[in-house]
Amino acid sequence: MSAALPTPGRPLLRLRVIDIETTGEAPPAEVIEFGRVDVVHEHGTWRVERPMARLYRPLHGIPPETMAVHHITEADFDVDTPVCTNERLRLAIWGGEPPNALVAHNAEFEQRFVTTAATDDLPWICTYKVALRAWPEAPRHSNQVLRYWRGLRLDPSLAMPPHRAGPDAYVTASLLVELLRTVAGEEMIAWSREPRHLPALPFGKHRGLPWTAVPLDYLDWMLRQADMEADVIWCARREMQRRQHAAADASHDSRPPSC
Repeated sequence: MSAALPTPGRPLLRLRVIDIETTGEAPPAEVIEFGRVDVVHEHGTWRVERPMARLYRPLHGIPPETMAVHHITEADFDVDTPVCTNERLRLAIWGGEPPNALVAHNAEFEQRFVTTAATDDLPWICTYKVALRAWPEAPRHSNQVLRYWRGLRLDPSLAMPPHRAGPDAYVTASLLVELLRTVAGEEMIAWSREPRHLPALPFGKHRGLPWTAVPLDYLDWMLRQADMEADVIWCARREMQRRQHAAADASHDSRPPSC
């Protein structure tokens, strides 16, 4: 079920940025930490509230390769630490003032675990997808790279350590405010529903070329590959359509004027 657009006439005043740490890439892996930060519009400006985070005890352990990312270990839990359930996720999403939208960096990951059972019809903003469009020239588009590339001055006590739910949500919230300077929230929601707008071809002999410079025969070859990544197919098809429209416009302009 796709998220609904905001109700017409209902402004986006509270955007809830979330981040999760898990025991793996997708369910049945478990959520073991949930962090959130609200970005609130007041008096014509956006304000980042303090991050909140809590741990959830896994029932099936944490693989060592996952511990190496977020450094959450079994020693961080005790017998009273709750297990993450749909009901607790729902409370984490909806507790306090209700948000108008949810925000995450690479929201597709969060959406594997935080489903509509917890979010109802809240729309999502993916700051990763938005940053790909707003800042195609960035060296990379992870939230930590963007943080330093944009020169954000963040409170180290809130922004560190990386790969923990509270600090990562705080960094993403700060990036969201930076993005809101040039992109409206409603447009972010629309962009977030589309595939990734890759600024350049990510593989092959033409790797790194902007789509406008990729040879036509290579675009055609990509579109014929059944196992090609969906985002790449979308970008290639979009570029093909752009060229077709440009050629049609040029042909129309070259016609002699009618009497």
